[in-house]
Amino acid sequence: MKIAVFSTKSYDEEFLAKANEAFGHEIKFLEPRLTIETLSLASGYPALCLFVNDVLTADMLERLSEAGTRIIALRCAGFNHIDLAAAQRHNIMVVRVPAYSPQAVAEHTLALILCLNRRITRAHARVRESNFSLAGLLGFDLSTRTVGVVGTGKIGLAVVKILAGFDCKILAYDLYPNKEVVKKGGTYVSFEELMAQSDIISLHCPLNPGTHHIINEESLAQIKTGAMLINTSRGGLIDTPSVIRSLKSGKLGYLGLDVYEEEGDLFFEDLSGAVLQDDVFARLLTFSNVIITAHQAFFTEQALGEIAHTTLQNITELETTGKCGNVVTTELLGAK
Repeated sequence: MKIAVFSTKSYDEEFLAKANEAFGHEIKFLEPRLTIETLSLASGYPALCLFVNDVLTADMLERLSEAGTRIIALRCAGFNHIDLAAAQRHNIMVVRVPAYSPQAVAEHTLALILCLNRRITRAHARVRESNFSLAGLLGFDLSTRTVGVVGTGKIGLAVVKILAGFDCKILAYDLYPNKEVVKKGGTYVSFEELMAQSDIISLHCPLNPGTHHIINEESLAQIKTGAMLINTSRGGLIDTPSVIRSLKSGKLGYLGLDVYEEEGDLFFEDLSGAVLQDDVFARLLTFSNVIITAHQAFFTEQALGEIAHTTLQNITELETTGKCGNVVTTELLGAK
């Protein structure tokens, strides 16, 4: 099948081309994001392969349908950037990669926790300047702390397993409790209890209408003074201005982000020669107790290989059978 791959980076092409040796699709790699301005590049391709910043509106999906597109293959787990209702109306099948490497994201989560706690970036910068003072670098033993995990699917469970190895007290919140979390010593509580009792709060839930801005003025008012917040899930879970106010007041003590609500105009691009236009993001960068990575939690060899294989497998199944277990429909919008 002819496939147009948008938002292509060198690593996307490398892993997709390698995986395609087993499938034999005709792939066109395109660097631009899929936007209303680049929509014409999709003409003539029955399948499009998109990433997290390729947004498809109802109008765009109507035009794609008229141009013959029948499959949208997401090489990611999230699907909040696609108008699923419009896709269904135009008989366009949307498929995703629901789980590629939960361990990769879980390990990055712990990296953020440890870097914030032990002030690794500050310590590294000091030593490079021959400053070997320990002032301001005081951390804490993770084994003495309570960690709240919001969302206990595959990634959340992987985080719980790692935290259990650090002998942390683990609290969990999920509409669908996971028995494996309990086996690892986790205790399910209400969201309010988790926010109030946790020293570290880590987000691992999908973005949907029920979780949009789950971290806001009200929920931040419930946290312990000096608590740490980590988000390696979706940027829209956090109301960023509220988080900034909490950081300024000292209520929120640490913030680790791998995602950002307005990341579409920032992440995955080299903007080092440009003036940063996002004032909210620029304000986040001024805090010494904030670490931000550019949506790289998934970025391991194992994950990229699994993403490429599953993406092409999804397209092959739809092409040959008309069915695929990774199809996304509107029914999933409120699901786990």
